[in-house]
Amino acid sequence: MNGPNRNLAVRVVTALVLLPGVLLLILYGGWPFGVLVAVAAGACSFEYAQLTAGPLGPSQVASILGAASLPLLATASPRGFSAPAFWVVGAVFYVAWVDHLFRGPLADAPSQSAHAVTGCLYGGLGLAPVAALRAGPDGLAWVITALVITWANDTFAYFIGRALGRHKLFPSVSPNKTWEGFLGGFVGSIGGLFVARLIFPVLTPLDCVVLGVAGGLFGPLGDLCESMLKRAYGAKDSGFLIPGHGGILDRVDALLINAPVVYVYVTVFRGGSA
Repeated sequence: MNGPNRNLAVRVVTALVLLPGVLLLILYGGWPFGVLVAVAAGACSFEYAQLTAGPLGPSQVASILGAASLPLLATASPRGFSAPAFWVVGAVFYVAWVDHLFRGPLADAPSQSAHAVTGCLYGGLGLAPVAALRAGPDGLAWVITALVITWANDTFAYFIGRALGRHKLFPSVSPNKTWEGFLGGFVGSIGGLFVARLIFPVLTPLDCVVLGVAGGLFGPLGDLCESMLKRAYGAKDSGFLIPGHGGILDRVDALLINAPVVYVYVTVFRGGSA
């Protein structure tokens, strides 16, 4: 089996092994799902640390643990986790600054301390809303909403971009993305939610349009930001944790922005129903 075919086979086998378990935990919810999201958040922080800092030190370990703790706090208190989360991020901030004060080199200390905090926020802040949504009322519907506007957008953008793409969207960061694919992603996000509404009637037509448009805007931004990170450090993938698929960040980059958007929409504009 040649290289491309072997890689495709690895991707398919990995998806067949991991996807059923993930879907079951999404359906089950509760603490098992919260732990799954916590592991994913910690993995995102780990990959960020690997890209930006290399060997892990105390500040990177604190960043990973901090990121993993945020979805657990969100599971325990879906609407009140922001206060303890603030103190978790604050603890990571102080650990990072003290660590690099003594570990050095001093010229890199401010930037490495900032990376530790960013690594905590990137995965933790991005995925904690997923856990909070699932633990709240109609949680399954809202988590599926966040996933649909992410995955449907990405799928439609990919296929429409390949079929019709002519005009580059942001070639310096992601050479393969096109404006045609970007617009196709809107079709996927909005259309996907109207399909999801057949299963989850809690979604109104207005929800489908507003969140579909939001997914069409913010999902690609999340993708581009992660591509920017990899280009800044000369990496093809964010990591190696998912065989054949690269890293966790490669798979959830758009969700890291879409999930907070859905959470804010549900808690603020839907009367705090999450």
